[in-house]
Amino acid sequence: MIFTETPLSGAYIVDMNRAEDQRGFFARSFCVEEFAAHGLAAPVSQCSVSFNAKTATLRGLHFQAAPHAEDKLVRCTNGAIFDVIVDVRPESPTHRQWFGAELTALNHRALYIPKGFAHGFISLVDRAEVLYMISIPYAAGFARGLRWNDPALGIRWPLQPAVISARDAEYPLLDTPRAV
Repeated sequence: MIFTETPLSGAYIVDMNRAEDQRGFFARSFCVEEFAAHGLAAPVSQCSVSFNAKTATLRGLHFQAAPHAEDKLVRCTNGAIFDVIVDVRPESPTHRQWFGAELTALNHRALYIPKGFAHGFISLVDRAEVLYMISIPYAAGFARGLRWNDPALGIRWPLQPAVISARDAEYPLLDTPRAV
C-alpha cells in the first residue's frame, strides 16, 4: 500500500499497490502490519456501509467524543464521493482546518481518519456506496458533529447538497457553546 500524508497531520490517503495482468489486478486494501509500520492505529472492531441513492447526498460532519473517539478507514466501493475531514483536536496546529479528496470505486483510494477528526462526504453520483472500517463500536451518547456549511471552516464542497438529514443540517456553528 502507498501511504500519502494529507496536510492534516495523522490523516492519510491510502492507495493500493496493484499487481496487474490480463485479468485485471490484485491488491491488498488493508494490512495491520503495514498500518503499524506507518505508526497508524489499525484495529477494526466494526465495519459499516453507507448507501446514498441520490447525487448530492451529504452526510456529516460527524465524530465521536472521548473516550469513544474512533479511527476510520473510509473507501468508496460504488460510485464517487467527495470526502472531507476537519481537524477538531484543540492542541493541533491544524485545528479547524479541512482536507477533501475524491474517493471513487475506480480510483480505489481510501482515506485514513485518526481520532480527533470530524468526517463527512457528499455523493457525486447516484448510488454511491461507502465502506467504513472503524476502530471501536459506535456509542450513540458520544456522537458529535459540525455544520457542513459553517463559515468558520470554509469547506469548498463541489456540489450544493440536495439531500441532508435534519440532524446534519442543524449542528451548531463553531461559535456556539456546544461546538468544538
